Amino acid sequence: MIAWRPQQGPQKRLIDCPVYEIFYGGARGGGKTDGMLGKFALKQKRYGGHTKGIFFRRELPQLEAAISRSREIYPKLGAIFREQPKTWVFPNGATLKFRPLERDSDSEKYQGHDYTDVFFEELTNFPDPSPVMKMHGILRSGVGIPCQMHGTGNPGGPGHTWVKARYIDPNPLGNAIISDDIGNKRVYIPARLYDNRVLMQNDPSYVDRLKQTGSLALVRAWLDGDWNVIEGAFFDCWSSKIIVQPIELPAHWTRFGSFDWGSARPFSFGWWAVSDGELPEFPRGALIRYREWYGASSPNVGLKMTAEDVAHGILVRMGRDEKLSYIAADPATGQQDGGPSIKERMGRAGLLNILGADNKRVPGWDQMRQRMKGEDDRPLIYCFSTCRDSIRTIPTMQHDRIKPEDVDTESEDHCLDEWRYACMSRPWSSQKPQSINSKRLVIGGVSNVTIEDMWAEGKINSGNGRI
Repeated sequence: MIAWRPQQGPQKRLIDCPVYEIFYGGARGGGKTDGMLGKFALKQKRYGGHTKGIFFRRELPQLEAAISRSREIYPKLGAIFREQPKTWVFPNGATLKFRPLERDSDSEKYQGHDYTDVFFEELTNFPDPSPVMKMHGILRSGVGIPCQMHGTGNPGGPGHTWVKARYIDPNPLGNAIISDDIGNKRVYIPARLYDNRVLMQNDPSYVDRLKQTGSLALVRAWLDGDWNVIEGAFFDCWSSKIIVQPIELPAHWTRFGSFDWGSARPFSFGWWAVSDGELPEFPRGALIRYREWYGASSPNVGLKMTAEDVAHGILVRMGRDEKLSYIAADPATGQQDGGPSIKERMGRAGLLNILGADNKRVPGWDQMRQRMKGEDDRPLIYCFSTCRDSIRTIPTMQHDRIKPEDVDTESEDHCLDEWRYACMSRPWSSQKPQSINSKRLVIGGVSNVTIEDMWAEGKINSGNGRI
């Protein structure tokens, strides 16, 4: 009696793949769960009782489908399911556990364990890669069994950005082995619905049902595994028109910065210019993001730089004659906790004109949407193509499940927040002066004043009208 057999194509490639880290799937109905359950069954048969696996999902109820499918396969192999620990025990002593990982901190519970195989189903349900990455530390075998990390997923979800960056972007067509800096190898094995011939034969109407479940973007992502289609994106008004090739911008345009602080998490600093309409490609009042510095060692992992070093890095990246009228900064930079604030420390390092940003979230998102939509089919906000982390993260932002009018705060939202600070700072356009420096706004120094305070007191004068 044959308990399970892989289908030819992607599923067979998954079973045969010896690469240490595997991401499998990319579309609905690609046979992902079956592939992982079947791979463990075959692996324990080959390597015996020292084979130990653990199967994770974000929440416990999400494990029900995988457990149900395992009940159809594993008893034929003589395995016994222990309900309370949710663990399969095979006749040779091999085990496969099913566990939720609801909070990122839950990953600490497994440090010190050892497994030969870790399986993550629907990686895109994990907004942060850190709990997943920690599980690399529990993969070890004292008897020489090849250890492997397996993950599956579909486009979309709060973890879309980091999963795409880690597995899809290096080789979108898949099936190419990628080596990291320390020599570990990983591979993306794409699987589509049409690769699952068993499902297509047994349930031929499945495709038609999928087409009725959501938008065209969702159906395209589910059927084709298209990682460039984001269903449920918070900014569904984002378009390719926003991204422009770098050009030289007029020196007299108002320029300012926006800044979102981060240490363990990334920081993000953006340089902006405000169009006065001189260049025909940018409407008057449009914001142009012409440079950014994203302080990250990997998706959503910060550099842990000091405030002084960040300030120095910002100044180094600026041109010799480049001046910023103000910097709309994360209000947290002005908070004091027994010592000088981050804003004060950056000011002492030479980065001046730092103002606490208007931190209203929902009005800020509305401002961004208005600018993305623009007027007469022309956006009022643009981004140079060199600002890669903004382009990577902002289109993938999702709605918060509890407060749908807000962004999912577990996402990699650092660029997004400082775009919001920029839009809420009441940027103004300036006319070309007789002397470029004659009308340059300099607030000067470091204080606890905010942008809202400056507007209320009339210390910022738009001159040609507020945008």
